[in-house]
Amino acid sequence: MKKIFTLTIILLNSIAVIAQNFTGTITDAETKKPLAGASVTIKGKNTGTISNTQGFFSLKTSTKPPFTLVFTMIGFERQTIDVIDNNPIIVSLKAGDELLQQVVISASRIEENILKSPISIEKIDSKAIQQSPSVSFYDALVNVKSLDMVTSGLTYKQINTRGFNSTGNSRFLQLIDGVDNQSPGLGFAVGNLFGSSDLDIEGVELIPGAASALYGPVAFNGLLMTTSKNPFTYEGLSVQTKVGINHVSDNASGAKPFTDFALRYAKAFNNRFAFKLNASYLKGTDWYANNYTDIDPNTPATQRGDSNPGRNALNIYGDEVAQTITGIGRVSRTGYEEKDLANYGVYSTKLNAALHYKISESLEAIYQVNYSQGTANYTGSSRFALNDFKLIQNRVELRGTNFFIRGYSTAEQSNNSYNTRSLGQLINRTWVRDLNGNVVTPDKADATWFERYTAAYTGKVTSVGAQDHSAARAFADQGRFIPGSSDFEQQKSKYIATAGLGGAGVLSNSKLYHIDAQYDLSQTLKVVNLLVGGSYRVYDMETNGTLFDDKINKVSVKEYGVFAQASKAILEDQLKLTLSGRYDKNENFNGSFTPRASAVFSPSTNHNFRASYQTGFRNPTVPDQFIKLNVGPIIILGGAPANSAGLNAYENSFTAASVGAFTSGFSSDLQKGVAFPTAVENNKSKLVKSNVPYIKPEQTQSFEIGYKGLLAQKFLIDVNYYRSTFTDFLINQVVIRPSSNVLNSDGTINSAAAQDILGGKTQAFQLYTNAADKVSSQGVSLGLTYFLPDNYRVGFNTTWSDFNIMDANPNNIPAFNTPRWKTNLTLSNSKITDRLGFSVAWHWQESFDWYGTFNENRPGNVPAYSLIDAQVNYRVPALKTTVKLGANNLTNNYIVQAYGSPAVGGLYYVSLTFDELFR
Repeated sequence: MKKIFTLTIILLNSIAVIAQNFTGTITDAETKKPLAGASVTIKGKNTGTISNTQGFFSLKTSTKPPFTLVFTMIGFERQTIDVIDNNPIIVSLKAGDELLQQVVISASRIEENILKSPISIEKIDSKAIQQSPSVSFYDALVNVKSLDMVTSGLTYKQINTRGFNSTGNSRFLQLIDGVDNQSPGLGFAVGNLFGSSDLDIEGVELIPGAASALYGPVAFNGLLMTTSKNPFTYEGLSVQTKVGINHVSDNASGAKPFTDFALRYAKAFNNRFAFKLNASYLKGTDWYANNYTDIDPNTPATQRGDSNPGRNALNIYGDEVAQTITGIGRVSRTGYEEKDLANYGVYSTKLNAALHYKISESLEAIYQVNYSQGTANYTGSSRFALNDFKLIQNRVELRGTNFFIRGYSTAEQSNNSYNTRSLGQLINRTWVRDLNGNVVTPDKADATWFERYTAAYTGKVTSVGAQDHSAARAFADQGRFIPGSSDFEQQKSKYIATAGLGGAGVLSNSKLYHIDAQYDLSQTLKVVNLLVGGSYRVYDMETNGTLFDDKINKVSVKEYGVFAQASKAILEDQLKLTLSGRYDKNENFNGSFTPRASAVFSPSTNHNFRASYQTGFRNPTVPDQFIKLNVGPIIILGGAPANSAGLNAYENSFTAASVGAFTSGFSSDLQKGVAFPTAVENNKSKLVKSNVPYIKPEQTQSFEIGYKGLLAQKFLIDVNYYRSTFTDFLINQVVIRPSSNVLNSDGTINSAAAQDILGGKTQAFQLYTNAADKVSSQGVSLGLTYFLPDNYRVGFNTTWSDFNIMDANPNNIPAFNTPRWKTNLTLSNSKITDRLGFSVAWHWQESFDWYGTFNENRPGNVPAYSLIDAQVNYRVPALKTTVKLGANNLTNNYIVQAYGSPAVGGLYYVSLTFDELFR
């Protein structure tokens, strides 16, 4: 025991000798005041600390002098000091333009100055987030050039870049600390419903355009990378509360309260162990989707409107069920408004904990867990209520100075979500009465309702006046469940709880597993900078047979990718050349190679010209591959070969158009007195065997040139032009499969197959496949920032986007859904006085037509709009608190960003932010 004690004392003394403590103070060079929250790191190591409220820092390290300390703080120039002894260090940081000091990671997966990035990139740092007039950092993204934002609801906004926009964007990758934030079942990220609160965000980087060469298939249209605050660097307690109102001047509801509370606490011990905790809770009333425009495609546009008996209102559900009745015309059922079916009381809960342990000064281990739960309303093929939707993520990472290896899992729990359109139709089938007053079964409800309508309109009901559409509807609607009644709410709850074809519920407990690694060999090779890495991913789906055929056979998809990037600076570091390449393989598709080449020419520090060639690809999502949903008249079938095995849908079917031509010609012959067999033979040649290929990845190629520079140390310019081409777009194609073989042995149409069509011995399929058509797009973005005296700053950016369909069939191309022009103008001053600051942002975009599955891919106009976000803030140093008064959409101009989605008005708020270090 004595020997052990002696050995322990020796070991502790050795550690004390090895681990030295370096101290110092950091001040503002201009005001001479101490700077709190300044970062201090040893160059080339993971070791670092921050200054406290007195500007004092203490850094323990086993690294022996000489070494270099790096001092950074947002709004100040980066400074380095060579340490040769253990004397106290005095540092004065000069105020500087953070735009010149900004470092980005996502463009090349390594740190580099933003001015010298080889591709277009945007960054929002924590200071910009603090000064943003928007209610959250995610809302503030609308003011970033090249970015499009679509609001489906208060808690769900979707972003995209460079065209082919949608409300559920599976072409755009969102990473938070390297973790893909997508829902495995949906196949895309649900905005920031599951993500970070503003208090924990260090920075956000946006890459517009294809980033597949470094980030794989999901980054087809671009990448948003969010980095959270490291607990070693950002210690202390931060608390933020926001209270406000929305729905101001909204006749449908009146003003509604909005609250958003967030807390962050981080603590580091001896620069070896640190942890952080985050909690946030947002609650409010969602925006109402209440566009009741009649969009019935079978009624002439001049006859549509509230008085149209066949009215199909955009945000009323159940009225899609319609018939054309002989002698009466087109009649639709009476539907229910979305507000009676959806859940507009939305919330978002986010809990996060992370443990960081420094195994050595060059090696750090991280474990993080995220739990998120919330409600959002999402516009897809219908309006979906993502109700109490949960996302649980676990991440482990080992990070060195020149490498990392990371593994994470994402599990979703969707047990209460539902389809509002299906819900309206299902409730409509629970109360219909026959002509004797008896309630019929749901399978007979629609036909019975139309029988009642017909009888009343034609005068066969003595108590109802004939030839009166209003009276006929009232008679057919007798017994209808009124929204809010106990019968209505009972049926609503029943169908929400029922998943699959029998109900409106959406069930998914799907999971995603991912591991990736990266190693920087630059220090070893010296001659060239070389970065290598790879990833492996597994999608594990669980829908209990409601979406996939997975009750017995599990649906899982595996994919992997490897990449390498080499770069070299030549001509006295004025020209930097970079070549990247990535190979990805999904188990169901051939491998895809995506190269990227770029050059950055910097004749001086402040002037940088760039050019790049980029490629991208997108694997079909798991639903694209494996959906197998029998909806009665048609089976929706994913395009993976294994998914259709035994169904003969791809191999033995006719095109739907040719079946229509055949039946029309056959009917015409019969009316002329032609015998049945002869009529079949006369018209069977009109049948065309389908030639639908199995699904494969989409492809894109893009060329880009740009310039980023600073003139007279006051005027920042960033301009770029790109041109992209796209092929193999994912589409759906309807085919008809007969029971008999489509072709005879000699290649002619089989008469038995033609007769199967006439005898109803067929099955219709909606197949996922690709179009061979080729299209192109191009665009220009310009960003200008001018630094005025006394801390004032003016920013302007504009983006022009153009789509060229070339010779493509419009039915084979996804919607571009992007305005030609959009513009942002900002004015800010974070320091009018030592305590007062403000910012104002104006956004405008041009009108355009939106095509989406919600309106069956028919166009719906999104009017041009402009909105203003504004805030004024006041800092109270004695309380370490900042008070902000702000507004999203200050003028309360109700705007729509996607056809069928709600109109969004103003949100007015007051926030209080306490920061222990009062950064």
